[in-house]
Amino acid sequence: MVTTSTAPKIWTRETGLVEKRDVWTAMKRGFRSRCPRCGEGKLFRAFLKTADNCSVCGLDFTPHRADDLPAYLVIVIVGHIVVPTILWIETNYTTPVWLSFAAYLPFTFVASLALLQPVKGAVVGLQWALRMHGFDDNPPDGIPPV
Repeated sequence: MVTTSTAPKIWTRETGLVEKRDVWTAMKRGFRSRCPRCGEGKLFRAFLKTADNCSVCGLDFTPHRADDLPAYLVIVIVGHIVVPTILWIETNYTTPVWLSFAAYLPFTFVASLALLQPVKGAVVGLQWALRMHGFDDNPPDGIPPV
């Protein structure tokens, strides 16, 4: 039988004072390309490059790890808009193939580009609100930075 001894946690007033982070507010602010904490600073310095930190509140954006999730979400969102629309048009109307490609492909491309930055901002806001990937005030010891 293995026994482990753990020191009891001592709860003080300071341990209970944790910054409140509302998930929906942070995601809405990120969707608008704003800082998830204050909602005023810019989240991006380029189209998909996040800024190093917020110019207003100083929140460090470098720990975010959005990776490919925004692209997958954009594919799902645009696919759920485009596919039913194409099926409805193609079953109810007879359109030439060249007209179909001339309409569907540019719409899909523009919709994907238009949603990519807002969705990435919402993912970064979600990560901040849930204290993921280094957005925690007290990250665990022994985990090397990525």
